[in-house]
Order: sequence, then structure tokens, then C-alpha cells
Amino acid sequence: MTAPTFRNWQSVQEEVRRRIHAREWPPGELIPNEADLAMEFGCARATVNRALRSLADSGLLDRRRKAGTRVAAQPVAKATLDISVIRKEVEERGCKYGYQLIERSEAIPPLEVSGSMRTPAAGTLLHVRALHLADDAAYALEDRWINTTVVPKALSEGFDQISANEWLMANAPYTGGEIGFSAVQATPEEADMLRVSERSALFAIDRLTWDHTASVTKVRLIYAPGYQLRTVL
Repeated sequence: MTAPTFRNWQSVQEEVRRRIHAREWPPGELIPNEADLAMEFGCARATVNRALRSLADSGLLDRRRKAGTRVAAQPVAKATLDISVIRKEVEERGCKYGYQLIERSEAIPPLEVSGSMRTPAAGTLLHVRALHLADDAAYALEDRWINTTVVPKALSEGFDQISANEWLMANAPYTGGEIGFSAVQATPEEADMLRVSERSALFAIDRLTWDHTASVTKVRLIYAPGYQLRTVL
């Protein structure tokens, strides 16, 4: 029987993943080098390299220059988290979506914001605050700073009919970002907007997105009690 030919890096990746999960290559074991795998799989060495890099990025392989590639002794599971359009998120939960603009202004941000966004300390950014609703009840507070040097079209958008969240997803490409999750206590203003008691425990997401080396936007989303974040491994 002729051995199967692997014509793309995804098929090579799946076969390597299968061998790892089946313990044909147990944790910590040195796997064959790229040249040998390319010969076995009947594909280019570059195809094997791309597959192994992907598996290393996902935490299944440990690649070291001049030391070869080993199956990770303690594989790290990584979650995939998409930046969602809040309107669609609410509607997918079977609720009616609502939106209220609280504030839109050009302002000098706090130093913490300009520092993390790597913008001039005295430079202005577009500041947008809004409330998202689900079935007329508070769902999430959005507090966002937009780098209009990178997204100049934002200056001509009022954000009274469409949220900055949804507008940016359609108009501002990004290449990467940082995200953090935390439990916070509701300030008096947040408690009033979300209809909860002051100092109630709330779930917050802080996200900063980049277009290569330039910041696009920094946002804090604070969700009403009962919110649940779901992702996949």
C-alpha cells in the first residue's frame, strides 16, 4: 500500500497532532527532523516547517535551534477568543439590542491610557462612552479611546446610531492586541448605569488593539451581573 502524500501544511499538522495525541510520540520525545518528515510525507521541507511552527505556537511542540523539536512535556492549551460585535452577541442570546451614547469628545487621555497606547502625553484622542442594552436592561458599559491618527475616519462618525465597537470592527483593521480580564467593584456612576448596588462585583474586559506598531483603540467593557464569557480550546 502506498503511503499517503501530504500536499499542504494543514494535513501535515493534523498527522503530527494525531501522533502526539495517540502517544506515538510521547511527551518529551525528540521527533524526526524536518528533512526526514518531508521525505516520509512526500512534501516539501517548507511545508513541514510551517506545520511544526503552527504546533509550536499552539504549545504542543517545543522547538529549539540546534536541539531539534520535541513534544512538549507539559502542553499548554490555548483558548481562541474573538472580538465580538456586542449587538450580534446580544441578538444571538435571543434578546433585543439597544444602544445609548453617553459621551463623545476629543480629549487628552489619562497618562495611563496614552502610555499604554504609546501616544503623546499631551495629544488628544477620541473618547467614546456608551451603554449597550439587552431587552431594555443594561448589558455592558463601553469606555473607549480611539487613536484618530490611525483611524482618522472616526472623527466624522457621531457614534449616536452605531457603537464604536461595531464601527471599528468594520472600518479599522488590526494586526494584534492585548486583553485582560478582571473583577471590579462598581463605582457610583457604573452602579447607576447598570442598575446595581454601589461596589457590586462586576466583570471587566480591558482590550488594546494594534495595527502593527501603532495603537488603534483601548477599551474597557464592564458587564452587568450574570454575564458569562465563552471561548474554545
